Amino acid sequence: MRNFDFSPLYRSAIGFDRLAHLFNEAQRTEATPSYPPYNIELVNEDQYRISMAVAGFDRTEIEIESERDVLKVVGRKTKPELQGTFLHRGIASRDFEHNFRLADHVKVVGAKMDNGLLNIELQREIPEAHKPRRILIDGETLRTVSAQDQVHSQLQAA
Repeated sequence: MRNFDFSPLYRSAIGFDRLAHLFNEAQRTEATPSYPPYNIELVNEDQYRISMAVAGFDRTEIEIESERDVLKVVGRKTKPELQGTFLHRGIASRDFEHNFRLADHVKVVGAKMDNGLLNIELQREIPEAHKPRRILIDGETLRTVSAQDQVHSQLQAA
């Protein structure tokens, strides 16, 4: 495993120490949980979906919790295992816990179970204060103009 030195980043960039921490966390040699299997899908530019195969789990046995930048999905079996003689047992039903790190402004907007799949819908919602703004210099005063203001002023000029 190769370690990266992020010290040059700190010389010219401010506030990216969290990004370096994420890279260091990802490089750890700890085994990533593979049960239950899951997909992470980019639905469109600002929408994501996590799909987890949770066959054998009931809705009441799964907890989804979002706190700050971590999404935690926990499955705990509450019903006793089926008793019987199995010739082959390939459907796992053990407890699990998955933690997903969320980027800034990514929020969980919903979750549903369908045909043994747990689908968690995520949306990136960038606040107005973080969206790009054009700064006009008008004499000695600085004025912030949003994209909506620009369109409005263009319509008035036409």
